[in-house]
Amino acid sequence: MTFENAGETASGTAHTPCPRAPRLERGENEGAAATTVPRPRTAARRVSIRDLHAWYGDRHAVKGLTLELEPNRATAIIGPSGCGKSTLVRCINRMHEEVPGARAEGEVVLDGVNLYDERVDVVAVRRLVGMVFQKPNPFPTMSIFDNVAAGLRLTGAKGADLHERVERSLRAAGLWDEVKDRLKSPGVSLSGGQQQRLCIARTLAVEPEVILMDEPASALDPISTLRIEELVEELKERYTIVIVTHNMQQAARVADATAFMLDGELVEVGPTEKMFTNPDDERTEQYVTGKFG
Repeated sequence: MTFENAGETASGTAHTPCPRAPRLERGENEGAAATTVPRPRTAARRVSIRDLHAWYGDRHAVKGLTLELEPNRATAIIGPSGCGKSTLVRCINRMHEEVPGARAEGEVVLDGVNLYDERVDVVAVRRLVGMVFQKPNPFPTMSIFDNVAAGLRLTGAKGADLHERVERSLRAAGLWDEVKDRLKSPGVSLSGGQQQRLCIARTLAVEPEVILMDEPASALDPISTLRIEELVEELKERYTIVIVTHNMQQAARVADATAFMLDGELVEVGPTEKMFTNPDDERTEQYVTGKFG
């Protein structure tokens, strides 16, 4: 089964057609409703956010936001506390709706498919759009190996294939050489910076196309922060990266593009160097120079 028109949403609203119709997957049961999530690929993908609104009950947290996230680039989301940065990234992989009373409207288009289409399998969305949280959250009862293997086992990986993919993910996260001799040790026995890279390895293991990072280094020491930033630089060669940060220096170091949010709205987005040296909006200049926020 395929989309008859990959350029239409469930509501029939037309948008730019995908050059290649995505494959539809079915649920585990033969009679399950079709989903519209593309199968994972090695190439990074563009994410198009269109007229996105998000609420917590009556509070309008994200207001009509439209933003293009370019493949193989890191986009930093900056802005003062409470401006909607974390809500935005949680909307991209549909975690926002897990909050009681929260809801979102609009489109988040990945590889020509609107992830808010009613036919989409939300679990598949969260596999293709991985999330790294502010505080490291390794599974406390699992070993280093099992932390990375957990998602792989759900996909049926086992034996030599499982071990190979765990090693590959740990190498990609820059952690293999530090843990290869203690893979059976608890994940929580690692340092904070190592735990964060373990969580990144866990995300990479299931082969996402997009990686969201919500202040991934805010709880880390300067050396661990530098390692995470180096890792972002390496990962964007294969993934589309979105990183929320309060650290202006960090955004300047790791991001190719920067988007500035204020009161739930996108004020401005552009190349990072321009955003920090010659922004178009006066509010952006005031924020990046520390005059408010």
